[in-house]
Amino acid sequence: MDTKNKFASLMKAATLIETREQRSVLLSFLMIFILMAAYYMLRPVRDAMASDWTNTEISVLWNIQFVLSLAVVAFYGVAVARFKFKYLVPAVYGFFAFSFVSFHFGSSFVDDPVLLDKGFYLWVSLFSLFHVSVFWSLMADLFSGEQSGRLFGFIAVGASAGAILGPLIAAIIVQTIGSNALMLSASVLLLVPVPLIFYLQRLKITELANDNVAVDPDSLKIGGNPLAGFKQFVSSPYLIGIAAFILLYTAIGSFAYFEQTNLLRDFDRDQRTEILALLALTVNILTFVLGFFATSRLTTRWGMPTTLAVVPVFMCAALLVLAFAPILTVLLALQVARQAGNYGITRPAREMLFTKVSRESRFKAKPVVDVAIYRGGDAVWGAAFAVLTDGVGLGMAAMAAIGAGIAAVWAGLGVFLGSMFSRRDTPVSTVVADDEKSILDVATT
Repeated sequence: MDTKNKFASLMKAATLIETREQRSVLLSFLMIFILMAAYYMLRPVRDAMASDWTNTEISVLWNIQFVLSLAVVAFYGVAVARFKFKYLVPAVYGFFAFSFVSFHFGSSFVDDPVLLDKGFYLWVSLFSLFHVSVFWSLMADLFSGEQSGRLFGFIAVGASAGAILGPLIAAIIVQTIGSNALMLSASVLLLVPVPLIFYLQRLKITELANDNVAVDPDSLKIGGNPLAGFKQFVSSPYLIGIAAFILLYTAIGSFAYFEQTNLLRDFDRDQRTEILALLALTVNILTFVLGFFATSRLTTRWGMPTTLAVVPVFMCAALLVLAFAPILTVLLALQVARQAGNYGITRPAREMLFTKVSRESRFKAKPVVDVAIYRGGDAVWGAAFAVLTDGVGLGMAAMAAIGAGIAAVWAGLGVFLGSMFSRRDTPVSTVVADDEKSILDVATT
């Protein structure tokens, strides 16, 4: 027992996690660790395919992805309204696991491998946002707003750790039995978090005492209009602000992605997969360090406005450097810094914003923002990049200068959004009650 108490004290001193929160936090850490390991086994396979296609072809795929995202988010809204909450999140991961098994064996039934590759590219791109959005919806439902500021940074380290392991596994498997085997391996991993989800739902009541609704979670349905997420989004300045923040992030991400894709065209697919796996490994080692040592302390000491703005400010400066020195080394360094800063600082901070909305918004409006709006941004910025590069003929330096201006606006919005979060800093139970009352008022008028 003494050893257990010492461990609890050490954890509290190092990570700001209270003793009663440690079991839930460590299991949440493990869950996102496994999910991200599975995704990062699939991501190099997806991105390696992209270098076989032109920028215009990729832009078309991104537009298809946006339409697909709208359809899936709408379907998910139906599921949220109809199914017991206890089974909702586990069902999402089970469904994706089955889908990747289907892609693995799909080559035996599809005559055109390019068509299958593009379908896989679209599906993994959807999964990349959806599985993370659902996870953080669960986290926002487990922990209070005050807890999120202390705990989400540490939990996000689990994502970084999984994102380190995933590329390592991918690189080893590609070298031994080929990239197609990664689909089956990832499918198995996606089933592991299912029992963890059931246990976390119980810990919310027994240890965290964060059960804000007086019903048994075994029978709880969120209910409501299946399309309420879209309605809540367009009627909430707070959610619109989060969406705008994401749109500006996707602009910078699209620039980096297209340039990276162009630089890898001279390599074969397995080489690209290995290179991208090693790049992801580098990114996530840095992300691990940021998430473990910086994010929680940055949020608690400097507040949300600074936390949301720090990466955009850095990216603005980095893009200005790239504009004056448009070389491969600088681009790769920018890509590492962008992804590590997003995963280690910006993403956890962005997820904290959703602790100040209702439960229905977390599971209906959040996927609209995280998936549909994100992929809408990809579609818009992807088309813009294709026009400016393939059409107008702008080079890397000119695109970097445009990106720096976008990053400056992104930083300003981060400050504004962080201030909105601070003004909503009331007890979570009050926020939930007020938000749900507003939703009911809208629905009845």
